[in-house]
Amino acid sequence: MPAPINHEDFSLTTPYGQVFARCWYPNNQPQPLAPIILFHDSLGCVELWRDFPSLLARATQRTVVAYDRLGFGRSDPHPGDWSNDFIRQEAQRYVPLVRASLGIDRFIAFGHSVGGAMATHCAGLFPQHCLALVTESAQAFVEERTVLGVQLAKEQFQQPGQIERLRKYHGEKAPWVLNAWTQTWLSPTYAGWAIEQTLPAISCPHLVIHGEDDEFGSTQHAYRYASLTGARSELLLIRDCQHVPHREQPQTVIDAVCRQLSNVN
Repeated sequence: MPAPINHEDFSLTTPYGQVFARCWYPNNQPQPLAPIILFHDSLGCVELWRDFPSLLARATQRTVVAYDRLGFGRSDPHPGDWSNDFIRQEAQRYVPLVRASLGIDRFIAFGHSVGGAMATHCAGLFPQHCLALVTESAQAFVEERTVLGVQLAKEQFQQPGQIERLRKYHGEKAPWVLNAWTQTWLSPTYAGWAIEQTLPAISCPHLVIHGEDDEFGSTQHAYRYASLTGARSELLLIRDCQHVPHREQPQTVIDAVCRQLSNVN
């Protein structure tokens, strides 16, 4: 059995609050290759990546970094200026603070769901530093299927005991986490959002991963993402897969990432 991948936890001080981060090190130490930064989904956090970061670190031989956005997981509550521009704001305001605190210069951006949109903005905003982009189950626009999926999830969380599933990971911030997700995506003021709005040009290689049975978005999203970069783009549509490919078919995802990064230093 392979030796476990070592990880290290950090509490990063920012002007907006403490941010929790974790780094997984292949060969038990940081590696010289550009690390992979993971961006979690709307209800996610570091812990909800489960064993995927460790598997990814071993397969790619790169340090893998994940952090809890403010308001999520073990990070401090969100500072309170949440807006419809939260995706770009995450990339523009908070990611540079995380990178500076951890001493990260060049990096690979890997984002799941709304984290994919955030990773994409990082690729556009920091073209000299983001060497490659991986988006998984990322939304490109507010589709009817997306709205219906969020509405169904909201109704399910109103059932007795369901909010406790979120409290396990987000503590007392759990109601805010749920509201930030559902109220944003169900708001009429957000209905016109699309990934292309205010997005700078992307020039790095891009791997687009999407489950064909994703309950929160059709494959239209994947094709939109695949058209964003001026560099090499690979589109991977996974059969018999829903919204969380890295949990449902982890080896398929890891193999694709390894191919994508084989020529990236």
